[in-house]
Amino acid sequence: MTARGDSLADCGGNGDERRLRSSAVGCTLVRVIATLFATGLLAAAAAPEVFRYGRFEQAFTAAQDYADPLKDVKVEVEFSGPEKSRARLLAFWDGGRTWRVRFSPEREGPWSFRVLTPGFTPPEGSFRAQVYRGPNELLRRGAPRVSADGRHFVYADGTPWFWLADTAWNGALMSTDVEWRDYLADRAAKRFTAVQFVMTQWRAGLSDELGETAFARDGGRLSINPAFFRRMDRKLEAVAEQGLVSAPVMLWALTSPAGESPGEALPEEQAAMLASYIAARYDAFPAMWLLGGDGDYRAEKAERWKKIGRAVFPEGRSRRPVTLHPRGMHDPWPLLKDEPWLDFLMFQTGHGSDEKKWRWHATQGLAAAWRMEPPRPVIDGEPNYEGHVSYAGEIIGDDLVRRAVYYSLLLAPTAGVTYGAHGIWFWARKPEVPLNHPRSGVAQPWRECLNYPGGTQMRVMRDIFDSIPWWRLRPDRSLLGDNPVDAGFTNYIAAARSDGDEVALIYLPRNESVRLNLTGVGKPARAIWIDPRSGRRTPASKVGGAVELKTPGARDWLLLLDWR
Repeated sequence: MTARGDSLADCGGNGDERRLRSSAVGCTLVRVIATLFATGLLAAAAAPEVFRYGRFEQAFTAAQDYADPLKDVKVEVEFSGPEKSRARLLAFWDGGRTWRVRFSPEREGPWSFRVLTPGFTPPEGSFRAQVYRGPNELLRRGAPRVSADGRHFVYADGTPWFWLADTAWNGALMSTDVEWRDYLADRAAKRFTAVQFVMTQWRAGLSDELGETAFARDGGRLSINPAFFRRMDRKLEAVAEQGLVSAPVMLWALTSPAGESPGEALPEEQAAMLASYIAARYDAFPAMWLLGGDGDYRAEKAERWKKIGRAVFPEGRSRRPVTLHPRGMHDPWPLLKDEPWLDFLMFQTGHGSDEKKWRWHATQGLAAAWRMEPPRPVIDGEPNYEGHVSYAGEIIGDDLVRRAVYYSLLLAPTAGVTYGAHGIWFWARKPEVPLNHPRSGVAQPWRECLNYPGGTQMRVMRDIFDSIPWWRLRPDRSLLGDNPVDAGFTNYIAAARSDGDEVALIYLPRNESVRLNLTGVGKPARAIWIDPRSGRRTPASKVGGAVELKTPGARDWLLLLDWR
C-alpha cells in the first residue's frame, strides 16, 4: 500500500499501536481536513474573502508577449454577483506577461469573474464579499457618489458625504511612505475627507521621489512604467486606510517648455490611453477623478476634452465620479455640461485678494454655474492657498482662506470645498520657491504647514456644517435687507437657507452689522453668532421681520438662523 494509503488506514484504526502513535499528528490533520470538507468550510476557504465596498484583485498571465501592451490587447473581465449584479472592467498591464483587475463589490455574498479576452489565465474564479464591521466609514458605507438630486455627494448607502479635500499635488509623487502616512493621519484627525494629488510627472514634479516617471514617449510611442505605479499603489492604499477619498489628477494640462504634463503634451489618443490605464488601475479605490488639471477647456479646446472623456469613461462602464480641474477664474462648463461622463463641476477661484477676484467669486464661476441643467454638485477645487503670494502680491493668510471657503460653500448649493497650504501642495522639505511657479512665493516645509491656522480652522468649519442639514442649503439673498457693498468688494455677504426653512447660514467677511429681511418666514428664528476661527457660539436673540444685528466684533463672522 502507498504511504498515503497507510496513513488513511492508520486513521481508520486498523494499524497496530506503534503505527497509531507514529501517525497521530497525521491522523489529526486528516480528520480536520475531512471535517472541513464535510461542513463545506474548506470549499468556502478556497474562495478569497473581501469586504463589501473593499477591493478584490486578481492577477492574470498572458499566453504570449505583447510588444505594445497598451495598444495590442484589451483584457476585459466580467463580474457577476448577488441580485444579478454585473460589471465589466478592464484589467491593467503590470509588467511582463502580468495583467491585473481590481473590483469593488457593493453587495454582500458570492461573486464570480471570467476573462472575456482569450489567452489569459486563470480564465475564471470566485470570491465572497462580507460586511465590514470596523470604524472606516468608506468600508462601512461605500465610496461617495452624486446624490439623487444632483446637488451634493452621498456614500453608497445614501448618507450625505461632505467634500473637504486637502491639496497635496506633489504629495503622492514626492513623499516617502512614512511621510505620506504621517500627513494622512494629520488630515484625517482634522476631519478632512479627501486628498487632491497628481498621478504622473507634471510641471512642478518632473519625477517621483525615486526618479521614476509614470510614462515616456519613445519614438512617438507611449510606454507605461509599472514600477512607478506599484509605488503609487501604496499611496492610494494609505489614503483609503485613513478613511479618505483619493482625488487624483489624471492628466495635468498646463506644462512647462519641457513638455512633461500629459494633458497638454500628449496627443489626444495617447492622453486617453494614459488616463484609461490609470482608471483601470485605481477605479476600485474610493476616488473622485479629476480628468484634467489646471487646463484651459474652453472654446475650441473643449472638443479635445470631450473626446478624451468619452474614450476614458465610456457610457455603461462602472466608474467613480469625474470632473475637470480648470485654470484660475475660468468657467469651461457651458460647452461641457451635456457630456455624459461629467458628474460634478469644479472651479478654481484662484489665489487673488483684490476686488476683481472677490467680485468674480461672488457673481460668476460657481455662483452662477450651479443653476445650469442638469444639476451637478459644485466644488471650489482651488481657492486661496494659505502662505501663497496672491496675484496682488500679498501673502495669503487664514482670513482670506476663510473668506474663499465660506463664499464657496454658501454661494452655490453646499457640497464641500478644497483647502490648500503653499508648502503642502509642493511637498517642500525646506523653504523654497516651487518648481516652475516663480511668482507663488517661498513655500515653507510641509510639516510646518500642517498646523497653519486656516488648515486647523477647517475642522471648525466641518463641525459647524455637521450641526445643520448642510446638504439642503441653497443660496438665498432674499434673507438680506439693504447691505451696500463697498468699492473694494470687501464686505459682500453670502447667505444660504435650507429648504423647509429649518436653518440659514450667513457669512459676513468685514461688516459691522447686517440687515435681515425675514418677513417671509412665519416664525422668529434663534440668531446665533459663530466665530469661524474657534467655533465659539454667542446667542444673539430671537429675530423676525426686518431687523439689523451688530456683529460681536471686528473681522469675519457667521450668523446662524435656526427655526427648528
